[in-house]
Amino acid sequence: MQQLDKIFPRYRNFDPRIPVWCVTPDLSGCIHRFFDTSPISPSGRYLAVFQLPFEHRQPEPGEAGNVYIVNLETGENRFVAETCGWESQMGANINWGGSDHELFFNDVDTEAWQPFAWKFDPLEGKQEKMEGAVYHASPDGRWLISANMATMRKTQPGYGVCIPPEKMRRNVGPAEDDGFYLTDTSTGKTRVLASIADILNTSTPPVRIDSPHQYEIYGFHSKFNPQGDQLMLSLRWFPATGEPRWNMFGIDHSAVRFAWVTMGLDGKDKHCAVGPEQWEKGGHHATWFPDGRRISMNLNIDRDGLRFVQVNADGSGLSKILDNTPGSGHPTVHPDGRHLLTDTYTREKRSFGDGTIPLRWIDLANGHEEVVARINTEQPSKDNVMRVDPHPAWDQTWRYVTFNAFVNGTRRVFLADMKDLV
Repeated sequence: MQQLDKIFPRYRNFDPRIPVWCVTPDLSGCIHRFFDTSPISPSGRYLAVFQLPFEHRQPEPGEAGNVYIVNLETGENRFVAETCGWESQMGANINWGGSDHELFFNDVDTEAWQPFAWKFDPLEGKQEKMEGAVYHASPDGRWLISANMATMRKTQPGYGVCIPPEKMRRNVGPAEDDGFYLTDTSTGKTRVLASIADILNTSTPPVRIDSPHQYEIYGFHSKFNPQGDQLMLSLRWFPATGEPRWNMFGIDHSAVRFAWVTMGLDGKDKHCAVGPEQWEKGGHHATWFPDGRRISMNLNIDRDGLRFVQVNADGSGLSKILDNTPGSGHPTVHPDGRHLLTDTYTREKRSFGDGTIPLRWIDLANGHEEVVARINTEQPSKDNVMRVDPHPAWDQTWRYVTFNAFVNGTRRVFLADMKDLV
């Protein structure tokens, strides 16, 4: 990674505080996955990106996009797979496993309209079909966790896979045979690790849903902690009506309720870490602290604006990380315990109001804040599902950050060296 200036063009707009390179200069429509997942391979040599086939609209069922590997030592990009298992925000949910020989991403059987994941070796070209899908892979690549990919669009398009709405399962009340699925990548076999009914019946403290049989209830985000021994799982629900509905964020965002639940890989010791009584205040984007025992997120905890907050995995200790610093975007806390990195949405207060937004570097000891890079995220499509989210994500060394932006008329992926700041 020391030769990046010789391989990739530097990004110099607005005079970045740290070195930044565009690592997809010859590829249009590219994104990396999410702020909790590094697209950089375990060795640091490769970067995996998803290429949207178009940027102006959402996909229709059966339309395919591309998976590419970028060699960070040579600058070469290589097409490795075509897949129908994608949406605009997360692509095909590409995750590296325990080595450069393991890359996981989703696809869809378009005859059965069944999502599944590929275990792909980008170095040798071998691939193996998994029974289950992937949202997040464990750090060692042994396990994949996912909610039902075919129902994630019930509440919000962009994060799962695209199948015909009439093929989406409908869960009225707490389903006993649907929830979160764990796939063993050594065998490809999958099973329901925790059903929605099980989560509601056994979590301590409980997930508070009055009259749950009057709601459609689905899984959404699911994440391993950095140690690979705990999971955080997102439930979403909305009032059931006589007819099935999907894209509730588009129909009535305020009708959707949320909860984060944590548990071990054995399916036991479930806790509601952040319940609907907190989420209804307004908030977004929870993820694990590096210690794997706490969760960070944006929350309107005092109903006076978003703040960065933390909470223990068992739901105790909910508190503001900083008293007066506004929350935004997709925050992650650095292992030094001293710093927090995040972006913003174009309409959040910390944005610049012209389609550009800051990558915010915040000192948690004193609240001092720097703009490490100013980037454009505004793009022609007015469809919010097609928005460009930077999703700043640390690599395994906690030195490099990958993020998305819209530059020179297309989505591009960038790499920043944070050495001088950490």
